[in-house]
Amino acid sequence: MSSWILKSIPPHDWFICLDIDPYFDHEHEPEKIFEEGFTRPTPLEERDIIATTFFNGDPENPEFHIETPEDLSKEEISQANDTLARILGTNLDLRPLYDQAENDPVLGPHLKEYYGLKRMARGTLLEDIIYRIVQMQLSHKPTAKKMAFKMREAYGTHLTHNGKKLPAWPRPYQLAKADPAQIRKMGPTLRKGEYLVGLAQDILSGEVDINWLDKEADPQEFYDKISKVRGIGPTSAQDLMLFRERTDAVFPSNQKKGEEKGLRKWIIMSYGGDPANTSEEEFQEMISNWKGYEATAIEFLFVNYMIGRKKEK
Repeated sequence: MSSWILKSIPPHDWFICLDIDPYFDHEHEPEKIFEEGFTRPTPLEERDIIATTFFNGDPENPEFHIETPEDLSKEEISQANDTLARILGTNLDLRPLYDQAENDPVLGPHLKEYYGLKRMARGTLLEDIIYRIVQMQLSHKPTAKKMAFKMREAYGTHLTHNGKKLPAWPRPYQLAKADPAQIRKMGPTLRKGEYLVGLAQDILSGEVDINWLDKEADPQEFYDKISKVRGIGPTSAQDLMLFRERTDAVFPSNQKKGEEKGLRKWIIMSYGGDPANTSEEEFQEMISNWKGYEATAIEFLFVNYMIGRKKEK
C-alpha cells in the first residue's frame, strides 16, 4: 500500500464538485464520497492503478490524501500525481481571476457563492473524448455513463477494488483493436464506435498527437485541430478545451442561421445580449474580466446552472 499528500493551489473547495454529476462516472455515488473517498482507475505511463482520494475540507490550505493498495515507486507516485492533478485541477491558479472579475456583473456573484471551485476532468484527454462522444445526443446522462462503463469493461484493463472489478479506461492500443459493431452492442451507435476506433488508430499512427493537444497546444490551436477529428465538431471541441490544465480558452463564433450556438450563445445570453446580433467586439467586452481565465470562469456559470437545476427538482 502507498499513501501520500497531494497539495493544491488555494483556494480550492473540492466538495463543491460533489454536486456536479457530469464530473463523475457510472461507478461513483457522490453522496458517499465525503466519507468513503473518491476511487477511480488512474493511468500511469506503463500501467493503471486504483487510487482513492480524500479531501481535507480546507479551501485555504487544500490537501488531498491519496491511497492505493499497491506499493508504488517514487516515479510512479509522481506519475499518479500528474494524472490526479489533471482530474482534480490542483495546479490551476485562479487567484488572479478572483481579483480581476470581482465586480463583474455576471461572474462576480458566482465567484463568491462558489468560492474555491475548480473544474474536474477525467484522467486523460482521451478519456474525456471517449465520454464526450458516447454521451453526444443522449439526454439521459446516466445511460451514457453506463455505456462508457461497458466500454471500459470490454477494452480497458481490469483492476480490483474491495473485491469487485473496476475497469480502467481503454488506452489507444486497446481501443484501436475494437470492432465498432461490438461497441454498438454496448449502446453507442455504430458511427460513434467508428469514431472512437478511428481516433485510437490515428493516435497510434501519429496522425493525432493527443499529448500535444492536451498539454502544449494553445486554445485556438487546440480548437482548430481537434474540431477536424472525425466525430468531434465545433461544440465538442469547445467543451473539451475546458478540461485541460489551462485556465484560458477561446469561444469561436459558431453560427447557424445567423445566430450563435453553444457556449458563446450561452455567455451572450447570460450578459443580456442577443445571440443573433452581437459583434466580436461586443462579445470580447462582455468577457473582458475573464481574460486569461476563460476556461475556469465559464465553469462557475456551469456549476451555478447545474446546482440551480438540482434545486428546482
